[in-house]
Amino acid sequence: MADVLSQSQIDALLKSMQGGGGDAPQDNTEKEEKAAASVKQEKETIKYNKYDFYSPRKFTKDKLKILTSVFENYARIITSRVNGVFRVMTDITVMEVQERRYYEFVNSLNENDLVTMVNTIIPNYNRKLVPLMIYVTPGLVITLIERMLGGGEDVIKVKPGYRYSDVEIALYRRILTYLIQALKDGFSNYLSMDFEAQRIEENPSMIQDVGVDETVAIILLNVDVAGLAVERIRICMPGNLLESIFQVIDTRKHLAKGYAFEDNRETILENIRQSQLPITGQLGTVALDLSDIYHLKVGDVIDMNKPKDRDVKVFIGRQPWFTGKMGVYKKNVAIQISQRLFEDEEESPDGVSSGEEGISLEGEERLAASE
Repeated sequence: MADVLSQSQIDALLKSMQGGGGDAPQDNTEKEEKAAASVKQEKETIKYNKYDFYSPRKFTKDKLKILTSVFENYARIITSRVNGVFRVMTDITVMEVQERRYYEFVNSLNENDLVTMVNTIIPNYNRKLVPLMIYVTPGLVITLIERMLGGGEDVIKVKPGYRYSDVEIALYRRILTYLIQALKDGFSNYLSMDFEAQRIEENPSMIQDVGVDETVAIILLNVDVAGLAVERIRICMPGNLLESIFQVIDTRKHLAKGYAFEDNRETILENIRQSQLPITGQLGTVALDLSDIYHLKVGDVIDMNKPKDRDVKVFIGRQPWFTGKMGVYKKNVAIQISQRLFEDEEESPDGVSSGEEGISLEGEERLAASE
């Protein structure tokens, strides 16, 4: 009985016959050559960042990670703020945080772009700080202005180098206020700072606050507007400003949030004074076998090899601090302090260290030290 060929098998057979037959190995070879050529072309198109050995990096990867964490938090905050205030569905994420030269930030801007200069205020920090710079692409600004004026849900696209009118500049200030206020919340996990708008520069090339070759950190935020447009927010933080911020963070990272060591010394000492420590009176130590301890009964006597009126050591926690006489004070077992011990006197008179395993004889009630 003859086998019945499927339609796909018939098509493959006809294709092989049209190609002259027996061309499968050549086809595989051609595919392999094309794949190798595409891989080679992909390798050639890979771009690597050039490292300038004449101007090495100022900030380590750990510092840039802190900065990335700050602006990831900032991106989440302004996403919810823009969506709530302007009724625009946006998704703002951090694309990159890189250390660059200031001229790279300026060269990426057009002549008519607006750059907002923002003052940074660190409490109890007297040095003058260089302002940071924020640039928002015109498409995002015009879309938000359209929503502020009661426009529809359309996303407005404008060409690079768009020139704002006077009315749009006034509304631009209002929009940037929301973005600047969120910077404080972005840094709140590391440092308490305030930010306020200083001025708006209409020609970025005329900004003289930062040197052209000065090191800066450029933070690029991607803004997806309702899935219909992609806009950008660029933040430039000068190197001097970053050095001051990281210096304050390093000095305070081991302290509680909102506290300064110099200003809270008395508060810390007052909290220590109110702490409670156990006090133990120890006449001596003795080592017993486990079998002897197991067979102890009520009325048995343990010989401490010391007279009962011998001075006892007073332990604060596990450290010997004083010696005193055992007695009674207001019907309570008490110890009258007679001498203070020092670190070199921790060895007991009979050669047994106070840190060895032994039995510590304590009163059934809490011992009270008489004055």
